[in-house]
Amino acid sequence: MEKNELIKLKSFYHQALLDDVIPFWMNSDLIDETYGGFNSSVDREGRNYNPDKSVWFQGRCLWTFSKLVNNYGYNKEWVDAAKSGAKFIKEHCIDSDGRMFFVVSREGLPIRKRRYYFSESFLVAGFAEYYLISKNKEDLQLAEKYFDLMYQLYRQPETDPFKITPKENSKVRNLHSNANPMVLVSTAQELRRISGNVSKYDPIIKSIIHDMISLHYKEEYKCVLENVELDGSILDNPTGRTINPGHSIENSWFLMNYANMTNDKELLTKALNILNWSLERGWDKEFGGIKYFVDLFNRPCEQLEHDMKLWWVHNEALIATLTAYKLTKEEKYFEWFKKVHDYSFNHFSDKEYGEWYGYLHRDGSVSHTQKGSLWKGPYHLPRCLMTIETILDSLIEETDLPSLL
Repeated sequence: MEKNELIKLKSFYHQALLDDVIPFWMNSDLIDETYGGFNSSVDREGRNYNPDKSVWFQGRCLWTFSKLVNNYGYNKEWVDAAKSGAKFIKEHCIDSDGRMFFVVSREGLPIRKRRYYFSESFLVAGFAEYYLISKNKEDLQLAEKYFDLMYQLYRQPETDPFKITPKENSKVRNLHSNANPMVLVSTAQELRRISGNVSKYDPIIKSIIHDMISLHYKEEYKCVLENVELDGSILDNPTGRTINPGHSIENSWFLMNYANMTNDKELLTKALNILNWSLERGWDKEFGGIKYFVDLFNRPCEQLEHDMKLWWVHNEALIATLTAYKLTKEEKYFEWFKKVHDYSFNHFSDKEYGEWYGYLHRDGSVSHTQKGSLWKGPYHLPRCLMTIETILDSLIEETDLPSLL
């Protein structure tokens, strides 16, 4: 790969982040000057259309603004945004039982909780990164406390203080979801890096990866399944046959990152397999882009959005393919990176108002003009652009790939 091409790509991603994506959010209604925290639900032009606040996006935005400061240096607007998010989370997003809400009102009144611990996972990521700014050990301790809670709920779900009827009758069907170890392995890697407590987090990371590989990784079918029986066997219905290429691709770069740090060649091979299988199954050979869901046996998907193209899936594919190229130097991964890059910036980018659309129809036409919602905001895309720039820096200098989490 020519060095000049890498330098041009680095400049492109740097400008996309700091001249397009972040200015869009800073000029939008994202930062709530009245009540604190973040209004992630904004329209194409950045105007808020839903005053309710996604709790996991309070943590995600906290991570993003903290990471911007830690990567690019002090910026008062970014620091103030991070402080506002941290304060709002502490004051409004945690229930009296210790679990977090999923949605709160604009002023921070509780609206909804969920049995899942995704809100907690982004508190962990956000406060771990914020600790590098605040230098307040209580922020890191809060992140570690909530990681410990997540891991306890993963291993012993019956200890959850938030009692709610299970999604399914566990006496009849009790599935293992790959989304849970995914958020655990990523947050554990964050805490390993930031706290330096390798002796605590390495055994946890390895145990979670063991679950992911032993239960969800199906070499005979060349896929990773989202939901399996507790012993890893396949449930032959639409839920059990679901493949989420985006989640699998995201997992692949988490695993590549850890394999690289620990020099685990066997894990690297499996992570690359996950990436290869997911691209092959997920890539739309007619219209381009990566589908949201596919069925293991190509039977009908129950998800009506199965053939849509989502922004975050392509963000993860950009990171994973360039990571794979850096670690292997196999040209096929750089070709995949360019393929995903071309599709993404030709279809998701809003050339008039900036940032990316989040949702496309199968043919690549825009489905929703919103730029932010309870699900989409300044997280996946900024993380992608920052991470790609870091990898390109490493390639240009031919240094070891730093921890990407």
